[in-house]
Amino acid sequence: MRFVFLLLFFIHFAVKAQDTVYARTIIKQLTSKKCFGRGYLKNGLDEAKKIILKELKQTKAIPYFENNSYLQPFTQSVNVFKTKCNVTLNNKILKLGVDFIPSPDCPTVIGKFNLTQKDSLTYFSNSNNISVVLNLRKKLTYSVSNKQGLVAEIDLNKEHFKEIPNNIELNIHSSVLPNFLSNNIVCKIKGTSFTDSLIVFSAHYDHLGGIGKSVYFPGANDNASGVSFLLNLIKYYSLNPPEYTTVFIFFAGEEAGLLGSKHFVEHQKQHLSKIKFLINLDLLGTGNEGIMVVNGSVFEKEFNLLTQINSSNNYLNAIKKRGKAANSDHYWFTEAGVPAFFVYTLGGVQAYHDVFDIEKTLPLTEYVDVFKLITSFVSLL
Repeated sequence: MRFVFLLLFFIHFAVKAQDTVYARTIIKQLTSKKCFGRGYLKNGLDEAKKIILKELKQTKAIPYFENNSYLQPFTQSVNVFKTKCNVTLNNKILKLGVDFIPSPDCPTVIGKFNLTQKDSLTYFSNSNNISVVLNLRKKLTYSVSNKQGLVAEIDLNKEHFKEIPNNIELNIHSSVLPNFLSNNIVCKIKGTSFTDSLIVFSAHYDHLGGIGKSVYFPGANDNASGVSFLLNLIKYYSLNPPEYTTVFIFFAGEEAGLLGSKHFVEHQKQHLSKIKFLINLDLLGTGNEGIMVVNGSVFEKEFNLLTQINSSNNYLNAIKKRGKAANSDHYWFTEAGVPAFFVYTLGGVQAYHDVFDIEKTLPLTEYVDVFKLITSFVSLL
């Protein structure tokens, strides 16, 4: 009996170790400089696509599309900073990504400007035929814009610069890429019993990309963690064939406005009614405070099942719920009538949409328990 207990003990921890070891391997690749933030410069998004496709070809997952392809291409526009993005404040050179960050729609602007205080957190200049705005922030957060604005807006980390801003010198070069090619990546594992009904898992693999030649946003938690989770699910279901045909979607264009999921829903309308349930996964690198389930208060029956499984197995400290929200790729599916949850972990590291969201500090606190919870939930749907 003691031998059986020890054997089960070691098997349990071997599986746990393998899950997180594989996850970290994927996250390290996706957050590397080669992927350059999985965005729009230096082929970053394309490099991430290659990593995912390489993993898929080593599993039993087959291409989703009729032309025997994993890829669903679409185009988008995006404002990028290919070369210089330099800021000098009060004659002191600032560090990009740490001291300051431009707004994602910032136009090209070159020159030196005197600043006037608007309020305690905002300074501005309307000289030289362009408006300049300097915002004082507790935390620098970046996003993606598909166009250029008319104002050169700069966010300053006020914890790193204690002086009153008097003048600012800008050397920022931006341009809009009007037809940037992106790809959703989609595969499936055929069900053993219900081949016409679908369970869908999704996660976005794009992130914010980079600014200039060397600064990029690694996006470990957002959302290399979710990509690794999807790949782990594919490995799991390759070894444990599911009853329902199971589809796995890696979306591009999420950070630019849920563009990839919108494109998928608009071009796969004939298949949406077959989806029994969709689970969208993002920010899965922490979890010491549990998980949040978007649409938990919309699909109460399914949410109650999820909480019952958790209570029976003591997986997570808490499962919190909220209502409908257009904050990730599940949104377009629920708008089309598909039942869906969006799941993300809570607590832990606070790096988000910044240069500090790195693999090294991502704890993967409840990664394995969330995995067990999700797979148990799907098996009982």
